[in-house]
Amino acid sequence: MVFGQVVIGPPGSGKTTYCNGMSQFLKLIGSYKCAVNIEDLIKLSDVMTEHSLGPNGDHYLLFDFPGQVELFFLHSSAKSVIMKLIKKLNLRLTAVHLVDAHLCSDAGKYISALLLSLSTMLHMELPHINVLSKIDLIENYGKLAFNLDFYTDVQDLSYLQSLLDQDPRTAKYRKLTKELCDVIEDYSLVDFTTLDIQDKESVRNLVKLIDKTNGYIFAGIEASAVEFSKIAFTVAAVQEKYMKDDENFDHND
Repeated sequence: MVFGQVVIGPPGSGKTTYCNGMSQFLKLIGSYKCAVNIEDLIKLSDVMTEHSLGPNGDHYLLFDFPGQVELFFLHSSAKSVIMKLIKKLNLRLTAVHLVDAHLCSDAGKYISALLLSLSTMLHMELPHINVLSKIDLIENYGKLAFNLDFYTDVQDLSYLQSLLDQDPRTAKYRKLTKELCDVIEDYSLVDFTTLDIQDKESVRNLVKLIDKTNGYIFAGIEASAVEFSKIAFTVAAVQEKYMKDDENFDHND
C-alpha cells in the first residue's frame, strides 16, 4: 500500500515550495529503521531493468498539481486521474489544499478562499486538509482584524460581514456576502491548519495530521483526543510567534 499527498491550491500559494520542503523533511526523519535491508540483496534499478518496472520505488508520493483551481472544484479531469491512480496502485491519498495566509487580511478574499476550499473538498472526495501557508508572512499585507483562531476555526462569519459593510465597494454586495457565508456555515466543513515550511515543528505537526487522515498512522480515540486538545495551544503559539501583540486583539470585543 502506498500513501501520499495531492498538493493543490491557487497560483502563488506555495505548492512547489511545499513539495520541496516536505520531501526534504520526510527524507530527514525517515519513516522507520529496517531490520533487514532488501537492497543488500537486490537493487531497485536491477528490477526495473529486468522486468520493465518503475521508476518509483518509494512508498510515499507527493503530487504537485498546477494552480488552475478550476481543475479541482469544477472540472472532472484531475479527479478522474487521481481516482484511477488510487484504484490501480492501491493508493491512500490526502488532498492538501494550500491557501496563502495573507488572504486573511482581506475579509472578501478570505471568504473567497473559504468558498474555494469548500467546493474543492466536496468535488475531490478525498481526505482533505486546508492549510494557511506562508504563515510567517501573514501580516505583510496588513494587520488582521481578529485573532488567528478566528480564521483557522472559521468562526462566526457575521463579524466579517460587518467589516465588509464598512467598505463602500463591498457594502453593495451585502446580501450576496451573507448568502455565501450562510452556505459556508451550513456545511461547517472548512477549517485550516497553519504552516511555515521553513519551521520543522510546523511541518512536523502538519505531517502528523496528514498521516492520520490517510491512515499512514492509526491513532486510537484517546490518542486523538490528546492531539486535538493541543490544537488551540498550537494556534496560540503560532499567533504569538508570527503576529504582533495587541491587547485589544479580540473579535469578541
